[in-house]
Amino acid sequence: MDITDLSVRRRRFETFVAEVYEPLQRYLRRRIDPASADDVLGDTLLVMWRRVDDIPAEASLAWCYGVARGCLANRRRGADRHLKLVHRLAGERQPAPASDDPVLGEALGRLPEGDREVLRLWAWEVLPPREIAVVLGITPNAASIRLHRAMQKLKAELLRRKDNGSPGHPLKQQGEEVAP
Repeated sequence: MDITDLSVRRRRFETFVAEVYEPLQRYLRRRIDPASADDVLGDTLLVMWRRVDDIPAEASLAWCYGVARGCLANRRRGADRHLKLVHRLAGERQPAPASDDPVLGEALGRLPEGDREVLRLWAWEVLPPREIAVVLGITPNAASIRLHRAMQKLKAELLRRKDNGSPGHPLKQQGEEVAP
């Protein structure tokens, strides 16, 4: 597609949007909450852009209502699936901790979610860093670095627990010796 075709396509799209934007917005807001209506309107506009050559000039608003209706149905199906999943998960027993060691479980629980996920992928799923990288959508080097840092944080949490919550060494006052 050359630049001329793109500019013609863009002008055609902008003309249709100017014509149908407000009616589509009203259509959607009468059917769902305003925030969701705006999301569905965005989805509808995306379909309009992709299919701008399919929009009939004589019935553009009706065609766009049909697209909006389909996008709204997709949104509702997604919400239904989400609700069913929430109900199913609420009825399931919570998974047992990875370790029977409560100290390890507590230390792991104090880490940020990203660190916990890297450690779980490595320890529970037995994935090497190159496969962790695929799961997380990062480079293998970044996965190795994240895994190393997460292990260091976990180690620090375990040591903090061992030292009764006090991180590091006790501070000595100026001129005061620390007892062995």
